[in-house]
Amino acid sequence: MDGICETISRWRQMEAPVARLTIRRALGSTPREAGAFMLVNANKSWGTIGGGELEWRAIREARYMLTGDGGTAELIIPLGPESGQCCGGSVAVEIECLDDQGLERVAEEFRTEITRLPVLLLFGAGHVGRALAAALVLLPLRLIWVDSRPEEFGIVPPGVEIVSDGAWERVVAGAPAGAGALVLTHNHALDGVIVAELLERGDLTYVGMIGSITKRRRLERALREVGLSESRIASLVCPIGNRGIRDKRPAIIAAFVAAEIIERLLHRKNNAL
Repeated sequence: MDGICETISRWRQMEAPVARLTIRRALGSTPREAGAFMLVNANKSWGTIGGGELEWRAIREARYMLTGDGGTAELIIPLGPESGQCCGGSVAVEIECLDDQGLERVAEEFRTEITRLPVLLLFGAGHVGRALAAALVLLPLRLIWVDSRPEEFGIVPPGVEIVSDGAWERVVAGAPAGAGALVLTHNHALDGVIVAELLERGDLTYVGMIGSITKRRRLERALREVGLSESRIASLVCPIGNRGIRDKRPAIIAAFVAAEIIERLLHRKNNAL
């Protein structure tokens, strides 16, 4: 998940007036649901309430309020021909101009929400690992990225938690039940050891490993030798991001795997663990 707390901290340091736009009611067909919100200052924004004319009108009103006395207001916006949209529903948008305490309250809400997000462990900071970090940070996840080579992380996206001492055993042991894991280190043997520990837990939602069918078959034999059950072995996702398209560019692999994470971890589809 991207660095909203960092954004709020930066805006607070700038002492830039900020408004929160929240969809309080959504009737009929609408681009976002009730509860969706965004933050707006004089020239920047974070998040979205649905885009298009709806969002443009709400942002325009919020910025007008920020130049005046602030306060709160509610906009009722029909999403029909009169607003240049064709959803057919309508939304009620609350605009709340935030003081410093209000911004801190929003930041605290986010800090609490982050602790409730699904956890995804990412082992490996090679080319594909870096592409995955860039793609996955956009999702509502708590992403923990692990590698023993600090120099390999490159530019770390805001909001990603880094474990640069390579202490994968500690990370595996500390992951909450229901977490997911992606294993793509620089060493196939290490991949196998980490995967074995992850599968041994038996309470993770998703365990994926980069590699070919041949790599999977070799690991399956090793896992049987250490006594892992067939059901645990079968739950391993390898190859990852298998969409029937052969494209080994890191950014493409990352896009396919991100879709897989949405299905299997965020929406818990077809999970065997």
